[in-house]
Amino acid sequence: MWLESPLGRAWRVLATGLAFAVFGLGGVLLGLFVFPLLQLVLRDPVIRQARSREMVRFTFGRFVALMHRLGLLTYELHGMERLERGGLLILANHPTLIDVVFLVSLVRNADCVVRSGLANNLFTRGPIRASGYIRNEGGPELLDACIASLRQSGNLVIFPEGTRSRPGEALKMQRGAAQVALRAACDITPVRIRCEPPSLTKGLPWWKVPARPMHFTIRVDEDITVARFIADHPDEPALAARHLTAYLQTYFSLQTHAGPTGT
Repeated sequence: MWLESPLGRAWRVLATGLAFAVFGLGGVLLGLFVFPLLQLVLRDPVIRQARSREMVRFTFGRFVALMHRLGLLTYELHGMERLERGGLLILANHPTLIDVVFLVSLVRNADCVVRSGLANNLFTRGPIRASGYIRNEGGPELLDACIASLRQSGNLVIFPEGTRSRPGEALKMQRGAAQVALRAACDITPVRIRCEPPSLTKGLPWWKVPARPMHFTIRVDEDITVARFIADHPDEPALAARHLTAYLQTYFSLQTHAGPTGT
């Protein structure tokens, strides 16, 4: 049984605040200095975007390492070799605030669907705009942008829930991710994320640290083939998307809450 002194918990509250302050400051500095410099030096927008994404990947990796060194989290990774491909549609469950940070730090040329508000946020707009991440503004343009990203060999990261899950509540998937997979005829690379004990969840303030440091398990599973969903409903794309969404909801609900299996 984990026992922690009041001083230890106080340190983790302070360290969590420090980590997020560093994250915010880093986003501002990247937006003010690094990305404008890339724009001056690299005239080709494709190359510039690729370099920007690598910069975000590097800094997100440093942020995870900082949280680890501060004693805020530990983690284990499984199946990472499956992310060493291009043109992946990566779908993941979304238990914590830093899931996207973990995933982007692990994926080369990662593209993301992000909330529109983040593109105007002082701390996040620089990396989002420079990396060409897709804003979740709804409508057919969103699906078209996702499909275009996959066809350009980008690795597209989507959280089908659309927001963080709440501990103890059933996962609820939105239909957009399934529509992207079906319209692009792109198999799904599923990523299961577990955080024990639950922390940085929806509705929980960052300073409400758990009784012990967070332990993340990130597991990349075998691809989910979408061809059968297309074949079952060749003339009914809406029905195919509904069935695939239901499958994903069951898959992530069972796999995420089950004990670790496979590699």
